Amino acid sequence: MKTYTLDLDEVDTLVNEVVSTFTKGIIILRGDLACGKTTFVKKMVLKLGYKDEVTSPTFSLQQCYGEKIFHYDIYNHGLEHFIALGMLEELEKEGLHFVEWGDKKLENILKNAGMEVLVIEIKKTVNDIREYKVTHA
Repeated sequence: MKTYTLDLDEVDTLVNEVVSTFTKGIIILRGDLACGKTTFVKKMVLKLGYKDEVTSPTFSLQQCYGEKIFHYDIYNHGLEHFIALGMLEELEKEGLHFVEWGDKKLENILKNAGMEVLVIEIKKTVNDIREYKVTHA
């Protein structure tokens, strides 16, 4: 596990590190509401050269940017609904997948299926500083 303590203007430091080491697979983003999960995805999409507008897929469940970047949010419906809709198969597509609100159960399912998983836990601290704990699961 690697920990970064950054303000929102410094998130590019983490984005550059992730882009240099993790170009395909699933990135699970965990943290409280408004901690910066979607902001991280926005910065990643920009770094990867896409100009798409990145918004949280809270109600749509999935957003796609280009042909190989996928963004999911399972907060509203939960993991069981995500699985029931067949979304696990979506995670098998070639590309980079961001899953907001993915829990330990999802992490274990993906690891047991042999998928590449990176977990980023985001904690908002004082003065808009975030602590990012990054674990290659």
